[in-house]
Amino acid sequence: MTEAAPPSPPASPSTFPPTFPPIARTIPEHIRQTLALAWPVVVSRASILIMVSVDVAMSGHAGQLQLAYVSIAMAIQVLFLMVGVGALFGTAVLVAQSHGAGEHAACGGIWRLAIMHAAGIGVISGLLCLGGGWFLLAIGHDADLARGGGRVLNQFSWGMVPMMMSVVTSMFLEAIGRPRPGMIVMVAANFVNFGLNWLFIYGNWGAPEMGGEGAILATTIVRWLIFATLLTYIFVMPGSADYGIRGGRRAAWSVGKKLRRIGYPMGFAQGVEASAFSGLIMMAGYFGAATLGGYQIAQNLIALTFMCAIGIGVATTVRVGNAIGRNDQPSVARAGWTGVGIVMIAMGLIALVFEAIPETLVRVYTSDPSVISVSVTLVMIAGLVLVFDGAQGVLMAALRGTGDVWVPVCIQILAFGLIALPVAAWLAFEVELGPPGLMAGMCAGVSTASLLLGWRFRIVSQRVVRRL
Repeated sequence: MTEAAPPSPPASPSTFPPTFPPIARTIPEHIRQTLALAWPVVVSRASILIMVSVDVAMSGHAGQLQLAYVSIAMAIQVLFLMVGVGALFGTAVLVAQSHGAGEHAACGGIWRLAIMHAAGIGVISGLLCLGGGWFLLAIGHDADLARGGGRVLNQFSWGMVPMMMSVVTSMFLEAIGRPRPGMIVMVAANFVNFGLNWLFIYGNWGAPEMGGEGAILATTIVRWLIFATLLTYIFVMPGSADYGIRGGRRAAWSVGKKLRRIGYPMGFAQGVEASAFSGLIMMAGYFGAATLGGYQIAQNLIALTFMCAIGIGVATTVRVGNAIGRNDQPSVARAGWTGVGIVMIAMGLIALVFEAIPETLVRVYTSDPSVISVSVTLVMIAGLVLVFDGAQGVLMAALRGTGDVWVPVCIQILAFGLIALPVAAWLAFEVELGPPGLMAGMCAGVSTASLLLGWRFRIVSQRVVRRL
């Protein structure tokens, strides 16, 4: 019996007709299409983390204490950022499914509704950042570290709104198969951020010498520029009217409910994972400023390489959503497992680099001998984390594309809340392994998550998945 072909793309009367997502019929086609969508997203997401890495590295060269301030503030800000981004993931899912079904005019309405959600989440996140100094004092950190970290968080607060709105706009472009504009904007933004860091961290050309605060002031300015540029692009891009960007129909109230139904559990899941990573940085802070800086460097390298998994995950979410939108059930499983295979190979290759040249990587961030000695060991252990972390990230993305949200949340709670953090604390403080024990605990968490999420996707992909 031959397999029924998916429906043909609908005709469009537009002068600039929206592109219909291509249909893959073989595994090589699945690989090629996933990579074609993933690589610009990888570059775009990596550019976000490169910006963070530049902030950390340039602050580190301004002194051990400035690195500690930025590190402790990053731990809190990343938690808010990850929760917010997770809460907005419904944008990519709903736009991808509408795009796959040929309902292009509905995509812009989803984006406009998501922008309002993003602005609200950004305001809340910014206000929470303003209370960061008090929180650090409340959990027992050194008063100077808490005050310095609090000042850095104050600078972060002003950039949360444009960051969230930029994320939603990038998700929209990626879901309609146009990831390159976001990539170009983010690459350019890194050059601007580097220049502003040079001014505000070190006080060059008459600018105030602000240390770590200056790095985040620069990032906040850049975040506003990124959003302004992306917003301008989607209003002038070819086919903008076809996608309902300008004067399109409003999304129904039920669409907002779907955004929140997908987003809230995904935000919670991302919050659990980010809390675990942030919690480990907080634990590292109890070993002193040098250890905190060293652990932040290792975590930053993990986060930077994880952008490869994020990019492949976004491509997987979009391709799974497209398949569901056109009622192409066999492609749901193939798109998901293709993404998992690609990310495991990619992260395995990166892990070899971590094992081969850990000190070279660490010296990009700091020349402080005490920080380097901590970081090198942690980077080598981090190489073991990467493959499992990449796999669980793409599996979460594949499940997100199907609209399956609550079971993955429970898996994340188990893996990160009940395994990673307790095991890390036990190894670091009871077994007295110190910072390496913290990284080993994270390895236990991500390996558990990848195995259980793989089991869940196998179940979901074998049954009929309906469009949301």
